[in-house]
Amino acid sequence: MAQSFGDVTVELGDDFVAEVEIHRPPNNFFDVVLIRSIAEAYDWLDEGGTCRAIVLCSEGKHFCAGADFNQESSAAPLPEDGAASLYSEAVRLLRGALPVVAAVQGAAVGGGLGLACSADFRVAAPEARFTANFARLGFHQGFGLSATLPLIVGHQRALELLYTGRRIGGEEASRIGLADRLVPLSEVRSAARELAGEIAGSAPLAVRSIRQTMRGHLADLVAEATDREDAEQIRLRSTSDFAEGTRASFERRDPVFTGR
Repeated sequence: MAQSFGDVTVELGDDFVAEVEIHRPPNNFFDVVLIRSIAEAYDWLDEGGTCRAIVLCSEGKHFCAGADFNQESSAAPLPEDGAASLYSEAVRLLRGALPVVAAVQGAAVGGGLGLACSADFRVAAPEARFTANFARLGFHQGFGLSATLPLIVGHQRALELLYTGRRIGGEEASRIGLADRLVPLSEVRSAARELAGEIAGSAPLAVRSIRQTMRGHLADLVAEATDREDAEQIRLRSTSDFAEGTRASFERRDPVFTGR
């Protein structure tokens, strides 16, 4: 069974596992339309009643490089008046009833890391790169990472990643719990599907019940977090540091921040 939602395709197999694949290679930059398409795919699979687990994956070199602040792709950057519409779609991902395993190849950057952290599990390769690079852009984190990241790696580790904006590879991600399984690059999607298949082999009503107990509160936490994230992003976007951070990123150099 196959279906398309904009740049997102859905393939549901006989094993009750669906692949929800993003098609914006090579970087898979997102915008509100793309996140809405993923949410619609999740809803469609849930309403169909056959799917028991989802693999979220991407075509191309990278899982998701976040928003394109340099405007080098067709995906629009975050709107100047805030990201409320984007984040409302992100919350929809967390309200979905089906377990999600993200297959992370290449980079999961900024909001792309937020997308990966919206999943229940992450399967990655040593070559994967994870970064919450917001502070290096002079910006506040978004996409609900304020709520999701500490639950995955712990509060102190989340603070370190958010304060420094440093990039970590798949092996370190595995050590700190950000990646649940570490496999060779060529096996990332198949390993994610294997994990999803293990989940799909359990009693589906029990899995849904357990998931609601363990993660049912997360959508509300993310909704609350994104309200503050959005407000702080709007405020910081007018600063000189944000202009310098985005310019330095485009020029591939270290930023020189002034605190203004």
